[in-house]
Amino acid sequence: MIDWSTCLAVERDPERMSGAWVFRGSRVPISTLFENLEDGASVTEFVEWFQGVTLEQVQAVLDHAARSALAPA
Repeated sequence: MIDWSTCLAVERDPERMSGAWVFRGSRVPISTLFENLEDGASVTEFVEWFQGVTLEQVQAVLDHAARSALAPA
């Protein structure tokens, strides 16, 4: 499982979105990014569809996920 607490592009508040990790300053769960990418959306489309989420935030989340996947267990 990925430790999102070290990714500055996301935040979590138990009082908002049932405590899901969201893009900082938004109500968009990061899981929504991965669902849309799996369904064939591009990063550019995602940023256009979810106002308030920046390209930089998306890149930071993807970079964090990639680093986490490569980290030794």
